[in-house]
Amino acid sequence: MSSGLIDRMKLRVQSHMKKRMHGTTAGVVGSEMVMVGDIPFPLEITTTKPLPLIGRGITDIEIHFLQIKHNAIGIYCDESIADHLGNWKGKKERELISDDCFFDALVSAPVEKYFRVVVIKEIKGAQFGVQIETALRDRLVSADKYEDDEEAELEKIVEFFQTPYFKKGSVVTFYFPENTPTAEMSYVIEEKDEAKIKVGNANVAEMIRRWYLGGSIAVSPSTVQSLAEKFETILSSA
Repeated sequence: MSSGLIDRMKLRVQSHMKKRMHGTTAGVVGSEMVMVGDIPFPLEITTTKPLPLIGRGITDIEIHFLQIKHNAIGIYCDESIADHLGNWKGKKERELISDDCFFDALVSAPVEKYFRVVVIKEIKGAQFGVQIETALRDRLVSADKYEDDEEAELEKIVEFFQTPYFKKGSVVTFYFPENTPTAEMSYVIEEKDEAKIKVGNANVAEMIRRWYLGGSIAVSPSTVQSLAEKFETILSSA
Protein backbone atom coordinates (compact mmCIF):
# COMPACT_ATOMS: atom_id res chain seq x y z
CA MET A 1 0.00 0.00 0.00
CA SER A 2 1.34 3.42 -0.96
CA SER A 3 2.28 5.93 1.73
CA GLY A 4 -0.14 8.44 0.18
CA LEU A 5 -3.08 6.06 0.52
CA ILE A 6 -2.12 5.23 4.11
CA ASP A 7 -1.94 8.95 4.93
CA ARG A 8 -5.42 9.48 3.45
CA MET A 9 -6.78 6.59 5.50
CA LYS A 10 -5.27 8.06 8.66
CA LEU A 11 -6.85 11.44 7.95
CA ARG A 12 -10.20 9.77 7.32
CA VAL A 13 -10.03 7.94 10.66
CA GLN A 14 -9.10 11.17 12.48
CA SER A 15 -11.94 13.09 10.83
CA HIS A 16 -14.42 10.29 11.48
CA MET A 17 -13.57 9.99 15.17
CA LYS A 18 -13.51 13.74 15.74
CA LYS A 19 -17.08 13.90 14.41
CA ARG A 20 -18.02 11.43 17.15
CA MET A 21 -16.53 13.34 20.08
CA HIS A 22 -19.74 15.16 21.02
CA GLY A 23 -22.23 12.99 22.89
CA THR A 24 -20.40 9.76 22.16
CA THR A 25 -17.84 7.60 23.89
CA ALA A 26 -14.52 8.49 22.31
CA GLY A 27 -12.50 10.97 20.29
CA VAL A 28 -9.03 11.14 18.82
CA VAL A 29 -6.19 12.73 20.79
CA GLY A 30 -3.41 14.11 18.58
CA SER A 31 -2.69 12.73 15.12
CA GLU A 32 -0.34 9.78 15.67
CA MET A 33 -1.53 6.48 14.25
CA VAL A 34 -0.34 2.89 14.23
CA MET A 35 -1.26 0.43 11.50
CA VAL A 36 -2.87 -2.93 12.22
CA GLY A 37 -2.50 -4.53 8.82
CA ASP A 38 -3.82 -1.73 6.60
CA ILE A 39 -6.16 -0.34 9.28
CA PRO A 40 -5.01 2.81 11.15
CA PHE A 41 -5.60 3.12 14.90
CA PRO A 42 -5.02 6.26 17.00
CA LEU A 43 -2.30 5.84 19.61
CA GLU A 44 -4.65 7.51 22.09
CA ILE A 45 -8.37 8.20 22.34
CA THR A 46 -10.43 10.17 24.83
CA THR A 47 -13.53 8.95 26.64
CA THR A 48 -13.77 10.67 30.03
CA LYS A 49 -9.96 10.87 29.95
CA PRO A 50 -7.14 10.05 27.51
CA LEU A 51 -6.68 6.30 27.09
CA PRO A 52 -3.51 4.96 25.41
CA LEU A 53 -3.44 2.05 22.99
CA ILE A 54 -2.08 -0.90 25.01
CA GLY A 55 -2.72 -3.78 22.62
CA ARG A 56 -3.59 -4.48 19.01
CA GLY A 57 -4.08 -7.44 16.72
CA ILE A 58 -6.44 -9.21 14.34
CA THR A 59 -8.95 -12.03 14.24
CA ASP A 60 -8.35 -14.41 11.39
CA ILE A 61 -8.77 -17.93 10.10
CA GLU A 62 -6.57 -20.07 7.85
CA ILE A 63 -8.29 -21.85 4.96
CA HIS A 64 -6.17 -24.05 2.69
CA PHE A 65 -3.01 -22.25 3.87
CA LEU A 66 -4.57 -18.85 3.08
CA GLN A 67 -4.95 -16.39 5.96
CA ILE A 68 -8.35 -14.68 5.96
CA LYS A 69 -8.39 -11.59 8.19
CA HIS A 70 -11.75 -10.71 9.72
CA ASN A 71 -11.24 -7.78 12.10
CA ALA A 72 -8.53 -5.46 13.40
CA ILE A 73 -8.56 -4.80 17.15
CA GLY A 74 -7.30 -1.94 19.28
CA ILE A 75 -7.36 -2.14 23.09
CA TYR A 76 -7.31 1.15 25.02
CA CYS A 77 -7.05 1.38 28.79
CA ASP A 78 -6.43 3.82 31.64
CA GLU A 79 -2.73 3.76 32.54
CA SER A 80 -3.64 3.35 36.21
CA ILE A 81 -4.29 -0.32 35.45
CA ALA A 82 -0.63 -0.91 36.35
CA ASP A 83 -1.59 -0.23 39.99
CA HIS A 84 -3.72 -3.39 39.91
CA LEU A 85 -1.00 -5.60 38.41
CA GLY A 86 1.74 -5.31 41.02
CA ASN A 87 2.10 -9.10 41.33
CA TRP A 88 3.53 -9.15 37.81
CA LYS A 89 6.01 -6.32 38.17
CA GLY A 90 9.23 -7.17 36.34
CA LYS A 91 7.75 -10.16 34.48
CA LYS A 92 8.81 -10.83 30.91
CA GLU A 93 6.51 -11.14 27.91
CA ARG A 94 6.93 -14.93 27.75
CA GLU A 95 5.89 -15.22 31.42
CA LEU A 96 2.88 -12.94 31.03
CA ILE A 97 1.53 -14.49 27.85
CA SER A 98 1.25 -17.94 29.47
CA ASP A 99 -0.20 -16.69 32.77
CA ASP A 100 -4.01 -16.64 32.69
CA CYS A 101 -4.04 -15.22 36.22
CA PHE A 102 -2.42 -12.09 34.78
CA PHE A 103 -5.12 -11.76 32.14
CA ASP A 104 -7.81 -12.42 34.78
CA ALA A 105 -6.44 -9.44 36.70
CA LEU A 106 -6.43 -7.39 33.50
CA VAL A 107 -10.09 -8.26 32.90
CA SER A 108 -11.22 -7.48 36.46
CA ALA A 109 -9.20 -4.30 37.09
CA PRO A 110 -11.85 -1.58 37.75
CA VAL A 111 -10.42 0.96 35.31
CA GLU A 112 -11.76 2.49 32.12
CA LYS A 113 -11.35 0.29 29.03
CA TYR A 114 -12.29 0.81 25.39
CA PHE A 115 -12.09 -1.78 22.61
CA ARG A 116 -12.17 -0.61 18.98
CA VAL A 117 -12.88 -3.33 16.39
CA VAL A 118 -12.61 -2.44 12.70
CA VAL A 119 -14.08 -4.78 10.11
CA ILE A 120 -11.65 -6.08 7.47
CA LYS A 121 -13.78 -8.78 5.83
CA GLU A 122 -17.32 -7.53 5.28
CA ILE A 123 -20.07 -9.36 7.13
CA LYS A 124 -23.79 -9.08 7.79
CA GLY A 125 -24.55 -7.54 11.16
CA ALA A 126 -26.79 -10.51 11.97
CA GLN A 127 -23.84 -12.89 11.47
CA PHE A 128 -21.60 -10.67 13.59
CA GLY A 129 -24.21 -10.64 16.35
CA VAL A 130 -24.54 -14.42 16.33
CA GLN A 131 -20.75 -14.75 16.56
CA ILE A 132 -20.76 -12.54 19.65
CA GLU A 133 -23.73 -14.39 21.17
CA THR A 134 -22.10 -17.79 20.65
CA ALA A 135 -18.73 -16.73 22.05
CA LEU A 136 -20.26 -15.10 25.12
CA ARG A 137 -22.74 -17.91 25.79
CA ASP A 138 -20.00 -20.54 25.63
CA ARG A 139 -17.91 -18.59 28.14
CA LEU A 140 -20.89 -17.98 30.43
CA VAL A 141 -21.84 -21.66 30.40
CA SER A 142 -18.25 -22.69 31.09
CA ALA A 143 -18.17 -20.33 34.09
CA ASP A 144 -21.62 -21.53 35.29
CA LYS A 145 -23.00 -17.99 34.90
CA TYR A 146 -25.63 -18.57 32.21
CA GLU A 147 -29.14 -17.97 33.56
CA ASP A 148 -32.32 -16.33 32.28
CA ASP A 149 -30.96 -12.79 32.75
CA GLU A 150 -27.85 -13.56 30.72
CA GLU A 151 -29.90 -15.23 27.99
CA ALA A 152 -32.13 -12.15 27.74
CA GLU A 153 -29.09 -9.86 27.51
CA LEU A 154 -27.59 -11.92 24.70
CA GLU A 155 -30.90 -11.83 22.82
CA LYS A 156 -30.83 -8.04 23.09
CA ILE A 157 -27.30 -7.97 21.62
CA VAL A 158 -28.34 -10.22 18.70
CA GLU A 159 -31.29 -7.91 17.99
CA PHE A 160 -28.99 -4.86 18.10
CA PHE A 161 -26.93 -6.24 15.21
CA GLN A 162 -29.85 -7.43 13.02
CA THR A 163 -30.00 -4.42 10.69
CA PRO A 164 -26.49 -3.26 9.67
CA TYR A 165 -24.20 -4.57 6.96
CA PHE A 166 -20.57 -4.17 7.97
CA LYS A 167 -18.37 -3.24 5.02
CA LYS A 168 -14.61 -2.98 5.39
CA GLY A 169 -13.84 -0.08 7.70
CA SER A 170 -17.04 -0.34 9.75
CA VAL A 171 -16.33 0.17 13.45
CA VAL A 172 -17.70 -1.69 16.47
CA THR A 173 -16.73 -0.48 19.95
CA PHE A 174 -17.03 -1.82 23.47
CA TYR A 175 -16.71 0.68 26.33
CA PHE A 176 -16.30 -0.18 30.01
CA PRO A 177 -16.58 2.77 32.43
CA GLU A 178 -14.41 2.93 35.53
CA ASN A 179 -15.73 1.06 38.60
CA THR A 180 -18.85 -0.01 36.71
CA PRO A 181 -19.79 -3.65 35.97
CA THR A 182 -21.74 -2.76 32.82
CA ALA A 183 -20.67 -1.91 29.26
CA GLU A 184 -21.69 0.09 26.20
CA MET A 185 -21.62 -1.39 22.72
CA SER A 186 -21.81 0.66 19.53
CA TYR A 187 -21.26 0.54 15.79
CA VAL A 188 -20.72 3.07 13.02
CA ILE A 189 -21.12 2.36 9.30
CA GLU A 190 -19.74 4.64 6.58
CA GLU A 191 -19.43 7.57 8.99
CA LYS A 192 -23.17 7.60 9.66
CA ASP A 193 -24.68 8.21 13.10
CA GLU A 194 -23.53 5.92 15.87
CA ALA A 195 -25.90 3.18 17.08
CA LYS A 196 -25.43 2.32 20.74
CA ILE A 197 -26.73 -0.15 23.32
CA LYS A 198 -26.06 -0.58 27.03
CA VAL A 199 -25.06 -4.03 28.28
CA GLY A 200 -26.53 -3.97 31.77
CA ASN A 201 -25.79 -7.54 32.82
CA ALA A 202 -22.48 -7.67 34.70
CA ASN A 203 -21.74 -11.28 33.74
CA VAL A 204 -22.21 -10.59 30.04
CA ALA A 205 -20.08 -7.43 30.25
CA GLU A 206 -17.35 -9.45 31.98
CA MET A 207 -17.36 -12.07 29.22
CA ILE A 208 -16.99 -9.38 26.57
CA ARG A 209 -13.82 -8.28 28.36
CA ARG A 210 -12.66 -11.89 28.57
CA TRP A 211 -13.36 -12.41 24.87
CA TYR A 212 -10.71 -9.81 24.06
CA LEU A 213 -8.44 -9.88 27.15
CA GLY A 214 -8.83 -13.45 28.34
CA GLY A 215 -5.38 -14.86 27.63
CA SER A 216 -5.66 -18.44 26.40
CA ILE A 217 -9.43 -18.13 25.82
CA ALA A 218 -9.30 -14.76 24.03
CA VAL A 219 -10.49 -14.43 20.44
CA SER A 220 -7.22 -12.99 19.08
CA PRO A 221 -3.83 -14.55 19.96
CA SER A 222 -2.03 -11.67 18.23
CA THR A 223 -3.79 -9.18 20.53
CA VAL A 224 -2.87 -11.25 23.58
CA GLN A 225 0.78 -11.27 22.47
CA SER A 226 0.68 -7.51 21.90
CA LEU A 227 -0.73 -6.97 25.41
CA ALA A 228 2.01 -9.12 26.93
CA GLU A 229 4.69 -7.16 25.05
CA LYS A 230 3.24 -3.84 26.20
CA PHE A 231 2.82 -4.85 29.82
CA GLU A 232 6.38 -6.14 30.03
CA THR A 233 7.38 -2.52 29.36
CA ILE A 234 4.70 -0.94 31.56
CA LEU A 235 5.38 -3.19 34.54
CA SER A 236 9.15 -2.88 34.28
CA SER A 237 8.81 0.79 35.21
CA ALA A 238 5.77 0.57 37.50
